Amino acid sequence: MLTPPDPLPYRHVLTLPATGQAVRVARETGEQVLAQWGVGAREPCHDPALLILSELVANSVRHAAVLSPQVTVVFAGGTDAFAFGVHDRHPYRPALFASAGVAPGRGLATVMELTCGLGGSAVVRGDADEGGKSIWITLPLRRGPR
Repeated sequence: MLTPPDPLPYRHVLTLPATGQAVRVARETGEQVLAQWGVGAREPCHDPALLILSELVANSVRHAAVLSPQVTVVFAGGTDAFAFGVHDRHPYRPALFASAGVAPGRGLATVMELTCGLGGSAVVRGDADEGGKSIWITLPLRRGPR
């Protein structure tokens, strides 16, 4: 279900009700996780990562809550990368790279612009039972060793 794209030594899992408050809590938790792992506000991916996270959680709340009463965020990190996956139990898998200008909102297009602009990657992974999906974002860290 929620396996990060590559093994990273640090992990934090957050499961929330799929309500509007989930966006704020996920973002605040993301800030705390980054700080705990030594990723400061001067890191180029810091603020964009929090914006991307907020957008993905908001999308799950907005579009998937009818079938998914919870949204789960898994944070994974290491010396060179910060990754996070946002999971819900709605079976629809958005086409990340076709999102620019296609949907009513620009959320996924913004996610992809920020991710690619930072040299990161994004992938949608379906659950084994096809009943849900995770969107994983991996961003490079420019900082030196811890």
